[in-house]
Amino acid sequence: MQKLDEKRMVTILDELYGKVLNGVPKVSKPVDVLADDYLKKSSSPDKAAENLIKYQIAKCGTSGFITGLGGVITLPVAIPANVSSVLYIQLRMVSAIAYIGGFDIQSDQVQTLAYACLTGSAIVDVLKQTGIKIGEKITVSAINKIPGRVLVSINQKVGFRLVTKFGTKGVVNLVKLVPIAGGVIGGAIDIGSTKMIAQNAFNVFIKNQIPTRSDDLNEVMDDEV
Repeated sequence: MQKLDEKRMVTILDELYGKVLNGVPKVSKPVDVLADDYLKKSSSPDKAAENLIKYQIAKCGTSGFITGLGGVITLPVAIPANVSSVLYIQLRMVSAIAYIGGFDIQSDQVQTLAYACLTGSAIVDVLKQTGIKIGEKITVSAINKIPGRVLVSINQKVGFRLVTKFGTKGVVNLVKLVPIAGGVIGGAIDIGSTKMIAQNAFNVFIKNQIPTRSDDLNEVMDDEV
C-alpha cells in the first residue's frame, strides 16, 4: 500500500463525496433523500438536523455500525476498509446537515466546508484563510464567494489533518470487533470524534457560524442516548 499523504487523502474524500451524493446501491440512499426524510418528519430544519445528529451518534456507538462498507466502496486509492467506512459515514452526516440547512451540496464551496468539518477541533485553524471572521454569522452568498485558490488551500490542510488524525489511536474505536452475519466485521466509531464533527456541521450549516472551540451542541446532545 502506498503511503497516505494529504493529496491522496483529498482524492479519497472526493471519491467518497460523490458516493455520498449518489448513494451506494443496496447499502445507502442518496444524501438528499436521507435529509428530506428528516425534514418531512421534523417541525423545522433545526430540529431535523438535531434529530439526524442524535440518531447518528446513537448508531455510531453500536458495534455493528461499520458493516463492511469498506468492502462495498471501491476507491482509486487503497486505504483500510474501516477508515473508508468511517469517513463515508461521517461525511454523509455532515452533507445531510448541509442540505437540511439549505446549502447547495453540489457546490465546491460546500463540499470543501464539509471536508473541514471532519477535522474536529482543528476546523478553526483550517478555515482561518477563508477570510470569514471566526465566530461571526456567515451567509450562503459569502460561502459561495470563497475563491478557488482558498478552497485548494483548505483541502490541503484538511488532507494533512486527516492523515495525522488517522495515524493516532482512538480515532476509530475497533476494540469491540465482532463478527456479524456473513462473517463481516463490524466496529464502533469513536463517539467523541463524531460528536465534534456533528457540532462543526451544525454550527456551519444550521447556525451559519464558523465554530470556535468553545461552541457546543449541548442542546442537541442533551436528549440523546
